[in-house]
Amino acid sequence: MAAYMMNGFRIFSRELTSAPLQYRYYQSCLQRLQVRPLFLQTPPPPSAVFSHHFWSSAASRQKEADPDLQAAQSLERYKDRPWDYLDSEEYAERYGSRAVWTGYRRNHKGGIPPQKTRRTCIRGDKICGHPCPICRDPNIIIHHQNVKLLQQFISPHTGMVYDPTLTGVCMKQQKKLNEAINKARDDGLLPFQIPHVDFSGEDYSNSHDAVGLTPPPPLSSEPWYKWYGEITPNEKKVEQVKKTYKAYLKG
Repeated sequence: MAAYMMNGFRIFSRELTSAPLQYRYYQSCLQRLQVRPLFLQTPPPPSAVFSHHFWSSAASRQKEADPDLQAAQSLERYKDRPWDYLDSEEYAERYGSRAVWTGYRRNHKGGIPPQKTRRTCIRGDKICGHPCPICRDPNIIIHHQNVKLLQQFISPHTGMVYDPTLTGVCMKQQKKLNEAINKARDDGLLPFQIPHVDFSGEDYSNSHDAVGLTPPPPLSSEPWYKWYGEITPNEKKVEQVKKTYKAYLKG
């Protein structure tokens, strides 16, 4: 019994003396790896965790609730290629197959609408209360290559540009539309009609005496030009001219 107890005491003392050595070896390994053990790491204060969560959630809510930020991002998306907006799902969801100015009605006082549209809807950073169909959507950008948008403001029957009183576009955007349509027609992106002129068969060359070189004066009493003798003035007109300038005529 005594021998058994002596063996147990020796094993216990051996493990007790080796425990500090193992702990020191563990600390040296952690220092080499530059890692602190979990029980020695100090957790962040609750205020820092709450402030980080609060500001991150506030920033995300502000980003979702700020329409100006979303409009700026969408504007940057279609800035280089504005014609891609008309093929997007966002445009189809908002307008469908209708033109951008269909169903637009400007707010005005009384029952008689104004005879002219406003000069501009955007003055500096301020937008009027009821902007025109182009100014109300920041993704609609007038460009001469944006053919689908320009075709919405051209009559398919006459080829003429719709009047702004029909579409409701402000004068500033209407001027941009006219310039873009003219440039698109010059570049061959939009068709246009040339009026047909019937050839009458008349001689438009410079061989006629009226537009050619002046002939020398005649030697006899013949008229200077041949067609002078063929012209017979109206007697009533001649009498009227004589009566008008009677005081200035001699004899």
